[in-house]
Amino acid sequence: MRLLAIFGPTAVGKTAVAIGVADLLRARGEDPIAISCDSIQVYRGLEVLSGAASETESEQLEHRLLSFVDVREEYSAGRFAEEAQSLIDELLGEGRRPILVGGTGLYLRAAVSELELRPPVDPEIRSAVAAEADERGLEALHAEIEPAAAAGIAPGDQTRILRAIELQRAGHSPAPAHEQGGELWTARTRHPTLLAGLTMDRSELDHRISERVDHMLAQGAGGEAEAAVAAGASRTARAALGFAALLAGDAERVKTAHRRFARRQLTWMRRMEGVTLIDRTGRSAEDVARELVALLGD
Repeated sequence: MRLLAIFGPTAVGKTAVAIGVADLLRARGEDPIAISCDSIQVYRGLEVLSGAASETESEQLEHRLLSFVDVREEYSAGRFAEEAQSLIDELLGEGRRPILVGGTGLYLRAAVSELELRPPVDPEIRSAVAAEADERGLEALHAEIEPAAAAGIAPGDQTRILRAIELQRAGHSPAPAHEQGGELWTARTRHPTLLAGLTMDRSELDHRISERVDHMLAQGAGGEAEAAVAAGASRTARAALGFAALLAGDAERVKTAHRRFARRQLTWMRRMEGVTLIDRTGRSAEDVARELVALLGD
């Protein structure tokens, strides 16, 4: 039984497509389950901010690995790999098809393949690098990343720049660009996997992002961010897209952050080998789901 991994930029409609796929699979006697592969959706209390499956959507398709980590905890791809791989093996053993739904590329990779994940970094190094970023700026730090790794990291990607510098300061090499792009891991998944990447016309995606952010704000995403800070949110929880802008109540900055991230996701996805790209522009989730189920086969 092949896994189905649905990846795509924020707001492209991955959850709706997964629900459509599940409906079709159930019609032929299967009992699928979704596994979220998102670095922020793991946190309790950030459901609106992270765009996690709603209660209604979870009733249509059960989602696992959602809202199970305290917002004060540091969480990593290494921990996620253990959780996700164990769950996938368990579901396959029960004859249930996992549908992986992800917007965090590293977490998707961690779920479906054996990655050589870099070790955790001493908190003192992390704090020093964060302070240096505030003082000198991301551009200066990006220039110090080892060339083999820097080629795969966008100059404005704060999370990955800081991680790369932290690793270097701790005496480790960051992942080279070819591993970041996925050219190797897609060929050695732990189980047979259909990797499906959803794309969309930029103008339509930008419009969907704008609507999504407006909906998030109306549903209390800003309040979630404030509550997380008050609770002592960890560095990894605060890495949520547009977190600082939400605290400031700046909707346009939140939308800009989402649009920039969506472009990075599309760039990363399009250069991966072994990924089936499916254009969602102007298409319903049900239509895309039919195409995916046909590609899955029996």
